[in-house]
Amino acid sequence: MPRSRNKVASHRKKKNFLKLAKGYWGRRKNVWTIAKHHIEKGLQYAYRDRRAKKRTFRSLWIVRINAAARLNGTTYSKLIHNLKEKNILINRKLLAYYAMNKPEVFKLIVEQAKS
Repeated sequence: MPRSRNKVASHRKKKNFLKLAKGYWGRRKNVWTIAKHHIEKGLQYAYRDRRAKKRTFRSLWIVRINAAARLNGTTYSKLIHNLKEKNILINRKLLAYYAMNKPEVFKLIVEQAKS
């Protein structure tokens, strides 16, 4: 008796993978074995970088806060320390936003932390 294979399911799987490969260059977009490899690798990178993105943004915020803090006569570490001592609960994302877009508000925050 010949071996039975589920052609419908395997065809659908290939079709969905090749749909994900749309926009790739050369044989990556239409040859099953090559496309499969590159799709899987791309999904691994996407998974990894969704986590790395959070780290890179936090470091960007810290750089922005430090630059603005130095313009206002303090440093990043002193500013964060003073904010914690004064019990001012504001996260780095908001601090960076104020440092970039609303420097007058950031200046008020720094003065509150210093006093």
